[in-house]
Amino acid sequence: MSIYDRSNNSNSYNRGGYYKKPFAPKKPVHSFRDLEVYQKAMDCAVLVSKDISPKLVRLKYPMLENMVNCALSIPLYIGEGHSMRFDSFAAGIALLEKAMAGCNKMVVYLEQVKGLYGVKLDGGLLDDLIARYVEARSKMFRLSKSWKKFHQEYPEGKFANSPQAPKY
Repeated sequence: MSIYDRSNNSNSYNRGGYYKKPFAPKKPVHSFRDLEVYQKAMDCAVLVSKDISPKLVRLKYPMLENMVNCALSIPLYIGEGHSMRFDSFAAGIALLEKAMAGCNKMVVYLEQVKGLYGVKLDGGLLDDLIARYVEARSKMFRLSKSWKKFHQEYPEGKFANSPQAPKY
């Protein structure tokens, strides 16, 4: 049996143990809020603030404020980077790289919390958040590659005359 064989007549296939969704075209991006990486990062920030933070307040975790600020900084950097990439491409990419670094920091914070408090917190939630941040970081990396490719194809000012330019 090939790793590309469909299982249980579903629309997903197994490649190396991962189940993938069938191809579907992406929705057009009109603002940073349409970016999947922004949505995923904001979901994680909400989970940290809503589900993790109150428990860590009771446990008197000393790095709580830093962790909450880091969680919220990730979607902030994505939004700011999306806007900056048209004015200063390098600054936009730098902000996206800061968001990727923020994902790495959140993994460190969450693993530390898991190590310090173990059974006092929901380990499944912590593992889920860690996996979400790792996935978001890899999606941000692919987004930065996409932005760089677009920037190479349409250097400063050339996009306005292309057929892909939005018509308002």
